[in-house]
Amino acid sequence: MAQDALKRLAAEAALAYVEPRLTREAVVGVGTGSTANCFIDALAAVRHKFDAAVASSEASAERLRRRGVAVLDLNAAPALVVYVDGADEVDSRRRLIKGGGGALTREKIVAASADEFVCIIDESKLAPALGAFPLPVEVIPMARGLAARALVRLGGAPEWRQGFVTDNGNIILDVHGLQIEDPLALEREINNIVGVVCNGLFAANAADVVFVASPRGVTQM
Repeated sequence: MAQDALKRLAAEAALAYVEPRLTREAVVGVGTGSTANCFIDALAAVRHKFDAAVASSEASAERLRRRGVAVLDLNAAPALVVYVDGADEVDSRRRLIKGGGGALTREKIVAASADEFVCIIDESKLAPALGAFPLPVEVIPMARGLAARALVRLGGAPEWRQGFVTDNGNIILDVHGLQIEDPLALEREINNIVGVVCNGLFAANAADVVFVASPRGVTQM
């Protein structure tokens, strides 16, 4: 089965899980990337059942609007009933690496604002330990060198994602080769580097539920 078809299966499973929680006053948080796009497309079919959505990126906000879903700024929204997003890597404890699309900071903010964080992936994203996927780190531009040297001291090999600017006006360093034995401790340590805005480890705010699509169907973690 093609990967796009698996993403759609995971998105449909998430919608079936989320739909009973939707009310006319509910606001739904939506992530960024190709798997999140599948959820946006599915969510549009039930847009009459909830009030609005909050998006973690400008691209997702535009896709929601094109599908007829009202979009709110997070600061204007009440509590979010759920946040649904994909991931680049997921371990058995539902801890994640995210940020391949560069929206990690806004994704983490919206996820932290929601009552529940639902992650949707295909089985290729499962990992026995995090770190095979390069860890994205959002950095204020003038701190690129300072942050990169600190990340090297942590054992990583940071690579500047040239030509890419986040929705926040910052840059991304993709850190290769990290041995992530304690995701929570590393998440906090990287966030304490001067000039770092956020990093793509979601351990402090791991997913509450993960739907994993494979050719055998969808399983829930």
